[in-house]
Amino acid sequence: MARQQQDVDELFEVKNYFYIGNYQQCINEAQKLKKPSTPEIAIQRDIFTYRSYMAQNKFLVVLDEIHGASPEEIQPLKLLADYLAGKQKKETVVAQIDQQISANASNETLILAAATIYMNENNLEAAYKVLHASESLEAMAFIVDILLKLDRVDLARKKLKEMQDKDDDATLTQLAQAWINVASGGDKLQDAYYIYQELVDKYGSTPLLLNGQVVTFIGQGKYEEAEAALQEALDKDSNNPDTLVNMIVLQRHLGKAPEIANRYLSQLKDANPDHPYIRDLKQKETDFSRICQQYSPSNPAIPA
Repeated sequence: MARQQQDVDELFEVKNYFYIGNYQQCINEAQKLKKPSTPEIAIQRDIFTYRSYMAQNKFLVVLDEIHGASPEEIQPLKLLADYLAGKQKKETVVAQIDQQISANASNETLILAAATIYMNENNLEAAYKVLHASESLEAMAFIVDILLKLDRVDLARKKLKEMQDKDDDATLTQLAQAWINVASGGDKLQDAYYIYQELVDKYGSTPLLLNGQVVTFIGQGKYEEAEAALQEALDKDSNNPDTLVNMIVLQRHLGKAPEIANRYLSQLKDANPDHPYIRDLKQKETDFSRICQQYSPSNPAIPA
């Protein structure tokens, strides 16, 4: 009996809700755990709580509560909140994270915070490098995501095998499998859908899981199913960036009037002005304007 009690993960629900994107429920479950069995578990509980607040764009909670006397494992989250909230110049935060990661590469929270910042800076190489200092499932899943962004599905599969050897049933392992199935396309899209649906059946739908299903629907040309899933995701969080991006993409597949997609684009710009989709769009608009100027007549004829 004692061994069984030791094997129970007190934070299982907390972690799981965080990984599937149900951040409020993660916070609720963390608050229920008032007397953790060890100080380390209490710290991990607080880490997932603060990360959930940041995922909800509630950065002030993190900035107000984390201070110099907070545990070392938690400290990096204040720097991440500074970066995401724009409280400091991003170059300053990146310089600080560079310095800290070179001095202490064993702090798991610091590794994940640094990787998140590097990813936001589109520095995939730095994120990939720092994650290799950790053997956690979350770091491995992060690496899978990076490899897929680099179109290295072959290497992502190898990393997934490591995750499966570590814990085949873990939610993060299942999610990584779904990502790889989506990247593989074809019949694997249906396999990815089943993974997302199984997680929905177990833990309830979230924008993260619904958007995962949406990608599989769009890839299979099932646009009506995609629209229904996106509507459900919008009802749960009308400002979720993945939902808005997928809505923009879907409107074009459905042949809807351009102004409908433009509404979602405006909403995305308003709620997430620094989103990678917006940055990429701005870059393409700049490139297009430059090309137009390059090929336009230097002295256009004046109409009579």
